[in-house]
Amino acid sequence: MAVNMKGKSLVSINDLTLEEINQIFDLSKTLKEKQLTGEPHKILEGKTLGMIFSKPSTRTRISFQTGIYQLGGLGMYFGPNDLQLGKSENIHDTAKVLSRYLNGIMIRTFSHQDVIDLAKYASIPVINGLTDLLHPCQVLTDLFTILEKKGKLRGLKMAYLGDGNNMAHSLLHGCSKVGMDLTLATPSNYKPDEEIVKNSMENAKKMGSKIEIITDPVEAVKDADIIYTDVWASMGQEAEAEERRKHFVRYQVNPGLVKHAKEDYIFMHCLPAHRGDEVVDEVIDSTNSVVFDEAENRLHVQKAIMALVM
Repeated sequence: MAVNMKGKSLVSINDLTLEEINQIFDLSKTLKEKQLTGEPHKILEGKTLGMIFSKPSTRTRISFQTGIYQLGGLGMYFGPNDLQLGKSENIHDTAKVLSRYLNGIMIRTFSHQDVIDLAKYASIPVINGLTDLLHPCQVLTDLFTILEKKGKLRGLKMAYLGDGNNMAHSLLHGCSKVGMDLTLATPSNYKPDEEIVKNSMENAKKMGSKIEIITDPVEAVKDADIIYTDVWASMGQEAEAEERRKHFVRYQVNPGLVKHAKEDYIFMHCLPAHRGDEVVDEVIDSTNSVVFDEAENRLHVQKAIMALVM
């Protein structure tokens, strides 16, 4: 039986039930098929999505704006200078006002608390397009892509190499929710948030899967079905790039490292990739790489999220 998600905000994957996650995947598959065959699917005709961007983005803006258009609705872009979010107008008032004009809000920003507050005070659904803490739409897309490629999620092993950042956090939430084993290999001083790790380990225990946080990249990728990495310095950390490179260089995904994974492993990256840093051309351009299928699927999965909550 379908779960009613109308009006529900998506702040974190951890807020979703397994049934809701599977419903997102089922609808993503349906909408992708309709898009590829040219069948109209104006599920959100006449509805408007406000898109708040404190952080710029290629994939997030284009996929959400294209997605709401394909669903029959309108996407309105608000850049850093278009709204006074948390500046001359507090988030409480902004949320109340936007709720009178819009049917949904997508926000991509720095502070995770801003998204929590926006969702708390808005009477319309709020979708987290990215914060410094979490990136739920990306990881739901990643899991959907793995399901397409591998035919299942439960029982697979993912190895994540690099920074314990927002991607690592949402992968912890996502993999633990669907019963996928996840090994994160990070330098000891770049580990993920302890509370998120603890919570994800509890979820994994319920699902019969395993979460590991280690420092050895070779051990992490051993027998992995999926190898995942992300940039070593995220947006806003450019000044730390050189220092970070020293710590992360042994976590580079290259031919020498991936030979420890399963032969049919898939390589994933949320993009943009810094080729020559966290991954080399021989891997990201190999037949094992699914990064562009992954990027495309942002469109289909986010359309499913919008259709379900708006």
